[in-house]
Amino acid sequence: MSALVIIPTYNERENVENIVRAVFALSEPFEVLIVDDDSPDGTATIVRQLQQDDFPGRLHLLQRTGKLGLGTAYIAGFRWGLERDYQYFFEMDADFSHDPNDLPRLLAKCRDEGADVAVGSRYCKGGKLVNWPADRIFLSRGASLYTAMILWMPVADPTAGFICYKRRVLEALDLENIRFIGYAFQIEMKYAAYRKGFSVQEVPITFKDREKGQSKMSTKIIREAMLGVLKMRWRGW
Repeated sequence: MSALVIIPTYNERENVENIVRAVFALSEPFEVLIVDDDSPDGTATIVRQLQQDDFPGRLHLLQRTGKLGLGTAYIAGFRWGLERDYQYFFEMDADFSHDPNDLPRLLAKCRDEGADVAVGSRYCKGGKLVNWPADRIFLSRGASLYTAMILWMPVADPTAGFICYKRRVLEALDLENIRFIGYAFQIEMKYAAYRKGFSVQEVPITFKDREKGQSKMSTKIIREAMLGVLKMRWRGW
């Protein structure tokens, strides 16, 4: 079993060492790829030091020039991993809003329980939100309902960003045609897998708001998601 946890970063020096150590403290032999968008706060420098001192061969760094967006960071990470022999690919945030202890549960859903895509879900039965302001809860739940109405995809949390993909899913998808970069990217990847006939299953998680650093959410990302869902449906037709 070879599993790669892809973590995009931009100005995450307050979180990156702790999240890396938390993943490597798990019993499963995960490897980690940090995809850093040239963070001016020195995030990549911390990663390189960890590579050298503590995790040679298990911690990897892909440093890009400029802030290019979440979706393109994951696509770059997928391509990097597909050039190697990884069988399971994970998306995870650097800020501990996704609990690293849930990684083995996502892995088990794909490896042992027949899922092709395992989604760490806030909104399926058993999922929870912690420390989120009411306006963000309203926005997130509204986005999920809106997506369900337009795409008819049976996923309770389509904007979720804590995911495990089997290798064969990423090999089957045309990554060149994944066009969006924010929440819409997360929806588009799930929808593309669902349209290809892959089994997309949800795993309940507790999602916490970040404690350190700044959120990357913006009105541009929200607008992209709203319009992106309509474009996905149009292309599906």
